[in-house]
Amino acid sequence: MLVVPRYGMVSSHIQPQGTHAIAKRFPCLGEIHRAFIDRQRVFFTASAGPNTRINVSPRATDAFRVLDDRTVAYLDRTGSGNETAAHLRAGGRLTVMFCAFDGPPDILRLYGRGEVLHRHGQAIADVLRASFGGKTPLGTRQIIRVDVDLVQTSCGFGVPLFDDRGERVARPMD
Repeated sequence: MLVVPRYGMVSSHIQPQGTHAIAKRFPCLGEIHRAFIDRQRVFFTASAGPNTRINVSPRATDAFRVLDDRTVAYLDRTGSGNETAAHLRAGGRLTVMFCAFDGPPDILRLYGRGEVLHRHGQAIADVLRASFGGKTPLGTRQIIRVDVDLVQTSCGFGVPLFDDRGERVARPMD
């Protein structure tokens, strides 16, 4: 870690060695970014259409896959509204954010354009076969594929530490 006057400590765990910027930009995902993503348990997506509110959603990382250095995808499961898909049809912009809740503090954001892969189309079948063992996981409504045009890291010292106690057990609503 590096001590920066006025800003405090800055982590550089998901930035290449020798770089110590508070925020750093990359044109694509590198191995260090992929390793960071693999260690996380949750990620967040943010989308908005023209003249709409921003929708921010937490998601479990078991649904997330890096397809290549400029493309990622995640299972969009049932259980909530379908705002992200509506926003993608209206404008396409999507941000995916990972932050470390344990270990060294870091934040990774993926900026890009998202596309909805519909449940019975060939594109979703291809992603399921290549990245999810050919099976459609329970609750899959569609897959969101993101063409990443910017990868950004930042320090993450504002993110509190949390202990992972496990997955939630589904139960009927009262």
